[in-house]
Amino acid sequence: MKTLLRYLASIYFWVELYLVSAALFPVMILVFLLTFPFDKRLFILHKCTCLWSFIVLNINPMWRIKVTGREKIDHHQTYVMVSNHQSGADIIVLFLLWAHFKWVAKTSLFYYPFIGWTMWLNRYIALDRVKGSSMRKMISDAAKKLQEGNSVMIFPEGTRSKDGNIQHFKTGAFHIALNSRVPILPIAIKGTSQAVRKGGFLVNKNYDIQAKVLDPLPYDSFKEMDSKQVALKVQEIIGREL
Repeated sequence: MKTLLRYLASIYFWVELYLVSAALFPVMILVFLLTFPFDKRLFILHKCTCLWSFIVLNINPMWRIKVTGREKIDHHQTYVMVSNHQSGADIIVLFLLWAHFKWVAKTSLFYYPFIGWTMWLNRYIALDRVKGSSMRKMISDAAKKLQEGNSVMIFPEGTRSKDGNIQHFKTGAFHIALNSRVPILPIAIKGTSQAVRKGGFLVNKNYDIQAKVLDPLPYDSFKEMDSKQVALKVQEIIGREL
């Protein structure tokens, strides 16, 4: 019986996610068309995407979600925002920061019906990890987004953790922060690896999920380091919160 209930709960979550996404996608298109002429950063569209996340998570009774540290975000400042990556749920949860940013996400996600199409509308940054040229383009695109006044959100582990433990941070995000001379905003996520296992269909209920915004690292605090040193420093900071 428990296994059956778990399957039913999982079906409910995935169907609810895609039904809400499908229902809101025409709204996203309309918002894009109405605001694009004067909102070049797509600030309003991104806020609507945050609202999508809020709706999805608030009609999902299986998880208890707590986001702390929002007051540490200066909404007049651009950041390279970095978070550990435990599961696909991290993406939905991080929208609850209600901060303006552009995601860096693997190219395949942009092809997902409704969700990926909304990412495309938002002009988030695609990355094909197999192609070296894609990494160079991502770094260039991210730098341009920062110059335009957008923060950039990156998972420096590159992929989801298999066991919830923090993995080695790659240097791309920190190379961007050094070159663009912007602060780094670390974020620690806990609980999503138990809520949705990597690559799994089954969703586990009654889990506490936490996203905690940590103290920003001003550019002056790491400007003398190389990207590997900064990556290690930020990995240690986030790791202490997990």
